[in-house]
Amino acid sequence: MTQHDITEIKQLLASPKKIVIVPHKNPDGDAMGSTLGLYHYLIQNNHNAKVIVPNDYPDFLRWIPGENTTLKYEFEAQICDKLIADADIIFTLDFNAFHRTGNMEPILKSSRAIKILIDHHQEPDDYAKYVFSDVNMSSTCEMIYHFINMLGDLDYINSSIATCLYVGIMTDTGSFRFKSTTSTTHKIIAELINKGADNSQIHNNIYDTNSYERLQLLGCALSNLKILPEFKTAYITLSQEELHKFNFKKGDTEGIVNYGLSLNNIIFAAIFIEDKNEGIIKISLRSKGDFSVNSFSRAHFNGGGHTNAAGGRSNESLSTTVEKFISILPDYKKALNHE
Repeated sequence: MTQHDITEIKQLLASPKKIVIVPHKNPDGDAMGSTLGLYHYLIQNNHNAKVIVPNDYPDFLRWIPGENTTLKYEFEAQICDKLIADADIIFTLDFNAFHRTGNMEPILKSSRAIKILIDHHQEPDDYAKYVFSDVNMSSTCEMIYHFINMLGDLDYINSSIATCLYVGIMTDTGSFRFKSTTSTTHKIIAELINKGADNSQIHNNIYDTNSYERLQLLGCALSNLKILPEFKTAYITLSQEELHKFNFKKGDTEGIVNYGLSLNNIIFAAIFIEDKNEGIIKISLRSKGDFSVNSFSRAHFNGGGHTNAAGGRSNESLSTTVEKFISILPDYKKALNHE
C-alpha cells in the first residue's frame, strides 16, 4: 500500500461512511480479531460499520469484544445483502479471493462499493481498489495495527481493539512460535498489552475451554494418525460418523493437524475431515521449513494459504481423497527429504 493510497483512504474516512467488514468463511481467530479490531476503530471515527461473517464460528471466539454485533450471512442473508448493496466501503480481511466467502461471493462481486483488501495470504485476486498485501506478516491482525498506524491513529487503540488484535496475532502465530513471528510482532504485542490486552485471560479464553467430548474427539483423531516415514509425512482422518459420535461442534478440530507435525522427522502433516453436509472433504495442511503446502494445495486440492499452513478441499470420498494424497507424495519425495 503506497503513501498515495493511505492519503486517499484518510480522505475517504474523513467523513462518516457506511462500511461493511468481511472475513473469510469459517472465520478463525485472525479473521474475527482483525474484523472486530477494525470495527472498533471505525466506530470511534463515527462510521456506520458492520461486520458480516459468511457463517458461524466456534464458541471459543464468542467472547471477543464486539462479537455480539456481528451479522451472520448464512442466517441473515437478506439484511446482509442490503447492507452490502448500500455500503460506501467494503473491507475484506484475512482473505484475498471472493470465493473464500462462500455464498457471499455473488453479492460482493456485484457491489459497487470501494473495496479495501488487507491480507497476508499468497497470490491475491485483483478486485480491490486499495490493496495491503504482505505474505511476510504474521497475521492480518498485525496488518490492522500497521494500517491504523499508517493512518496516524495509534492513539485510538483502546483495550477492545488491543484485545481483538492480540487474539489474531496469538492464534495465527501458534502462540508466537511460527517463523512469521518477528521482533516487530513482539513489539506490537507488548504495545497491545500496554493498551489493555490481558494476555493471560485471552490465552485462557481461546485454548482452555475444552469440553470432554472435544478431548475424546482428539483421542479418536490421534488413534487415526498414520505416518509415511519415506515422505516425512503424517496424516489424520476423521469421518462424519466419528464426528457425530463425539458431538462435534464447529472449532473442535482446530489445531489437531499440528499433532502430526510435532512428530520427530515429520515435516508435512495433513488432516482430512469428512463433511457430508457440504459434500466435501475438508483438508488442513501444515509443514516445516521451505516445503510449501500453499503450492501443494493449489496444485492438487483447490486450496491455498501460506508456505507452512494451507487448506484445501476434495469432492471425492474420504478414502479416495486419502488415496490421492498418498499417490501424489512420490512426486514430492525429493523436496520432502531435502529438508
